[in-house]
Amino acid sequence: MIAIVGSGAFGTALACALGHQQDVLLWGRGLAPNARETLRLPGVSLPDQVRIVPMLHDAAQAEVILLAVPMKALAATVASLPKTNAPLIACCKGIDPNTLLGPSALIENVRPTACVGVLTGPSFAVDIAAGLPTALTLAMSDNQTDPRTVKMVQQHLSGPTLRIYRSVDVVGAELGGALKNVLAIAAGAVIGAGLGQSAQAALLTRGFGELSQIARASGAQAETLMGLSGMGDLMLTAFSSSSRNYRFGLALGEGSGFDENTTVEGVATAGAVAALARQHGLDLPVLEMTQRLISGTETATTAVAALMARPLKEE
Repeated sequence: MIAIVGSGAFGTALACALGHQQDVLLWGRGLAPNARETLRLPGVSLPDQVRIVPMLHDAAQAEVILLAVPMKALAATVASLPKTNAPLIACCKGIDPNTLLGPSALIENVRPTACVGVLTGPSFAVDIAAGLPTALTLAMSDNQTDPRTVKMVQQHLSGPTLRIYRSVDVVGAELGGALKNVLAIAAGAVIGAGLGQSAQAALLTRGFGELSQIARASGAQAETLMGLSGMGDLMLTAFSSSSRNYRFGLALGEGSGFDENTTVEGVATAGAVAALARQHGLDLPVLEMTQRLISGTETATTAVAALMARPLKEE
């Protein structure tokens, strides 16, 4: 049995996909015990094997707990969970702007002895909920986790529409999932400003190189960044109008408004990336310009002009 903590779009989508093959406990703030739909995925019905539980501590009954809450709520949510031997798997993407930690380290700060992992990769909630084929990465450290536990979690999360790949590179999986959101904002801004797809392709290529630099400096493996949680997630997020980060960037480039109630993960992450770059002494012009674009100190046009005017060098 799996417990999913968080009834947002992604948590609900996972409940839909996994609830067709096993018992699932779903907890979310304000979620009625008899509800079969949630506000985040209207029109999507929960399978019969999904049971909505009224109390967060009910999640401790499960063999695996998926934490599908935003980064800003992750530590507090974990602190509210009762002690359990179930693996705690973070399903959020980002870097905490105060501590510069990823989801797994935030969990470990609260629960030092917990078995921790992350679930990440190219996925839109609507696709998962609709039963469309999706492949994700489950990253759990081989230094802290029994391989049998990792395989157990993988089996619980896999099914006819979800294919889960194992990885021991937690840092690489987390940074790939977090930094691609920043690049997706930049990709949307280029198109919104009317600078063309050639400029977008150049920016994403150079930006992915910067993503790789900061990830390797943080201890990530290069091959992880070329996989689902890195390149795969970037391809999905940076080219689709279904991506909130892309749409936010598009609005920045156009100079139009954006719904302030919509969570855009890349906004908070951009500032954290700038701090990480300084920490590692890295020059990351694309990511830096994206941060300045988000903060309003640059426009898409002036940011690209500044990048084009940088000294010439080898690729």
